[in-house]
Amino acid sequence: MQIRKHLKLKEVFLSLSLFFLASNLLFANSLPNFTSIVDKNIDAVVIVNAKKNVNNSTSQQPNLPDEFKPFFDRFFENNPMPNEQYRQTPSFGSGFIISQDGYVMTNNHVVSGADKITITLNDESIHNAELVGSDKRSDLALLKIDMDNLPVVTIGNSSDLKLGEWVLAIGSPFGFDRTVTAGIVSGKKRNLPNENYVPYIQTDVAINPGNSGGPLFNLNGEVVGVNAQIYTRSGGFMGVSFAIPSETLKDVYNQLKKSGRVKRGWLGIFIQQVDKELAESFGLDKPKGALVARILDDSPAAKADIRQGDVILKFANEDISNSKDLPLLVGTTEVNSVIKIELMRDNKIISKFITIEELPEDKTIARMQESKIDFTTVSGITVKDIDDTIKKSLNILGGVRVEKISLSQRNSSKIRINDVITKINGTSVLNTKNFKSIVGSLKTNSTANILVYRDTAPIFLAIKILKD
Repeated sequence: MQIRKHLKLKEVFLSLSLFFLASNLLFANSLPNFTSIVDKNIDAVVIVNAKKNVNNSTSQQPNLPDEFKPFFDRFFENNPMPNEQYRQTPSFGSGFIISQDGYVMTNNHVVSGADKITITLNDESIHNAELVGSDKRSDLALLKIDMDNLPVVTIGNSSDLKLGEWVLAIGSPFGFDRTVTAGIVSGKKRNLPNENYVPYIQTDVAINPGNSGGPLFNLNGEVVGVNAQIYTRSGGFMGVSFAIPSETLKDVYNQLKKSGRVKRGWLGIFIQQVDKELAESFGLDKPKGALVARILDDSPAAKADIRQGDVILKFANEDISNSKDLPLLVGTTEVNSVIKIELMRDNKIISKFITIEELPEDKTIARMQESKIDFTTVSGITVKDIDDTIKKSLNILGGVRVEKISLSQRNSSKIRINDVITKINGTSVLNTKNFKSIVGSLKTNSTANILVYRDTAPIFLAIKILKD
């Protein structure tokens, strides 16, 4: 009896062992084999080295918004020589050959401001590279080396990518040339801070300094993205990486090759997202579209009679389901083309035709904004006028928004940036001119009560009237 039990247990154990072995083999066989993709493309992946002479006092930090510098990294390394007034700062990254006659794509931030750029090929040969053109807004740059019959990559369609799909990166993280990492597509059409013209692909592929500008491949061995940024608290990979999609890559490549610069369409408006409450107030059945918060003077939108408070629902027959969809559509529209848009105004859907103009430089747009907005500083508080959309959302007739607060005012009151001031000592504040007049009439070192809206909630605060 004991022998029979022992035999049965051995049979069960053997069956379970065979089951787990078969399961492991089945799982292993279901995982992709990347070797053929690597063999086919690794010769077309290059190392990009850029050097520039800079003053030792020059900041080495990437040009990112302050609140996001701890989190978003573009990948380059600088090695200063502190005992010299000027130094050569090497910046290295990756790139890939896009045509047999020597055109190479990489990131703009890898080569930006470089005095000398070299390309290292897979055979370790080093070649001087010419900067054909670069585009800061998409963070792409096109280089050219004087060679022929080079191995090239095939460009695929990033729009065909699906969440969970396997992707592969080849690059040179930390100088370890032609490193291969793999992962899956985690998200699509991601909008990053100050990045309005790139619908980033999010992946969990391990990307680190030196990968920047390198290709992201699908399982067909096609380039579907250019690795560009990571989300990080530590400075290294934390499982969230971002790549510029191949649709953006193709458009920028063709324009840079043709003219050395990229033209983008422009409406000249500032937009915001439509939430549930705003949708109801504008007569929409659900949150959708792009709400026009502001229109710049002499812009395409101003010429086409687009108005503040309009909700743009369609652009060239494309539905605007989210406000972030509009800049991407406008940016890729051919300059001087006439486009039909559909919008909601006064609870009615109307159509407008607008001639798309070329997007100006950021500095030009900034000057246009400054010339339009009225700012004033009184008692250590800098305020600006608010638009009709904010007035409507808060159900107020007027007010000013706090833009800056002096150290002395911060120490003596609880007022915050973005507070909307509507009353001072019971007197309504209509605009910046009115605000300056009211505060100017109060005695220095006296205390005034103000009514502000903070996150749509009205609260009273006390402020000290300081000498300017």
